[in-house]
Amino acid sequence: MSQTRQLFLFDQKGRRLAEIAGGSWSLKHGHVIRRHSHPEDQLLFAADGVMTLDTNQGVWVVPPLRAVWIPAETIHGVKMSGRVSMRTLYFLPGLCKSLPRRCLVINISSLLKELILHACTFSRLRRKIPTERHMIEMIVDQLKGFESIPVQLPHPIDPRARKLAQKLSANPSDQRPLSDLCAACGASKRTMQRLFVEETGMSFSKWRQRLRLISAMQHLAAGESVTNAALESGYNSTSAFIAMFRSQLGMTPTRYLSS
Repeated sequence: MSQTRQLFLFDQKGRRLAEIAGGSWSLKHGHVIRRHSHPEDQLLFAADGVMTLDTNQGVWVVPPLRAVWIPAETIHGVKMSGRVSMRTLYFLPGLCKSLPRRCLVINISSLLKELILHACTFSRLRRKIPTERHMIEMIVDQLKGFESIPVQLPHPIDPRARKLAQKLSANPSDQRPLSDLCAACGASKRTMQRLFVEETGMSFSKWRQRLRLISAMQHLAAGESVTNAALESGYNSTSAFIAMFRSQLGMTPTRYLSS
């Protein structure tokens, strides 16, 4: 698949135009932003709806009123679940030194939310303009105390583990045990368990649980009931799904997505 490269804070000759750029979009359910990259760091914020970020390293689901941090040069695509009000800020590389050089989903404080929404009304923010410099400093300061949330799904690299991951991603409701799934992927159960721990940092059972969590959040954002989201994501009962969701994210699905 072809990948485009976009510029927001630099001109075609590589000259810096500003420290931060902003953008706002309202997107329909199922809309896909094709894979691309840019030389700026990016904060992608979901004012409404759920976004799913896909990179070569894994998948990150972005619930409403949360954001995903995307370091410069990361090749990524985004898919919308439900109607999405997307806000994004592009940062000059190195401006947000507190954030890591890897993707992660973070909670957004009420103040940072308002700063993001206000910053997106500007095409660019420049330090040389006093009022804009103050806004830049406030945004960067708010990002220093970031709190990440566990909604990422790393991709395994080994072809056998990757094949299994792709099969389950295409059908999260698949209830077959690992031993049955391994038969079609060319690896023993023990080998597959080892590969998932080594390559994703998660046991296979934890990886599968995270996949189901992400799938359910996408179904819920699309307007489906909690019961249907649970069944489509591989849970035999709504109560089991709600208990898992609360254990992972601290509240029920309905409250989490509307909080």
